[in-house]
Amino acid sequence: MKATALLFFSFTLSALAQQPQLKTGPNADLGGALLMPADDEWNRNVSKDEVDPLSDAIIASIGAETGLHEDFGVVWKGQPGGIPYYVVSGDQPKVPIHFNEGKDESDPGPYPVPPDAWIEGGAQSDGDRHVLVLDKDNWKLYEIYHAFPLFGGKAWKAYSGSVFDLKAPKPRPAGWTSADAAGLLILPGLARYDEICGTKKLTHALRFTVKKSRHANVPPATHFASPHKDANLPPMGMRVRLKASFDTSKFTGAANVILEGLKTHGMILADNGGDWFISGAPDDRWVHEELLPIRKVKGRDLEVVKMGPITTR
Repeated sequence: MKATALLFFSFTLSALAQQPQLKTGPNADLGGALLMPADDEWNRNVSKDEVDPLSDAIIASIGAETGLHEDFGVVWKGQPGGIPYYVVSGDQPKVPIHFNEGKDESDPGPYPVPPDAWIEGGAQSDGDRHVLVLDKDNWKLYEIYHAFPLFGGKAWKAYSGSVFDLKAPKPRPAGWTSADAAGLLILPGLARYDEICGTKKLTHALRFTVKKSRHANVPPATHFASPHKDANLPPMGMRVRLKASFDTSKFTGAANVILEGLKTHGMILADNGGDWFISGAPDDRWVHEELLPIRKVKGRDLEVVKMGPITTR
């Protein structure tokens, strides 16, 4: 058996073995589970990758003096901060999903979305309204964007949606979106309490946003969401990492785990939003004061990992 096949087989056995231990429900603890195969792009060690020639210019366009910002972990407008998810079992009933603007780039339903699935920003939100559902028994991820329940959750309407087999994830077709602007998965890029404060190790890249992105995308992204064509702006899918020379020894707890993870795996641009905003899942156990120190890290402390082919149309 080839090494790559053996690695995939080992991951599949590992994933299947851990699924029965996972609980179901909103933001259920994943026990530090590795959501994607070990060799997936989200899990890649980029600490030794070359720096992109446009790194300084791109960092400056986002904000060299702007600090990182934890976009999770606090109550915002009465709702838990961050992007929530819901873990279900394989027998969760599937319901129809009615897509509108993004129908042609969406995976058709039905999806196993519970009627009480948590919506990003809360039921009254006028924001992105992401809904993420992880099927722990089949190891599949269902994600929808701008989601609204219909008939008490017996159906949902949404802008777009995507389904990913986490055992063997495939990129979206070129030019397609997902539930995220970049055409990427969302859940595997979130900072989760069970990793940051449980296993105390971040083993994957994080998802982040900027206010102004480029009319372009680079792998692993398949889609962009901007009219701006300035080459010094960041394209969707761009990865940055914390410079190896940055001293993390003064940071403790959750902040230290996040920053060490950013040195190894970096973070991937996935959507438009706040500059240097890092996405995470809400959890009652987050201690906001333990996350705040990451704001001391500025854009100048980051560098752009050398990018692959750039798609501009």
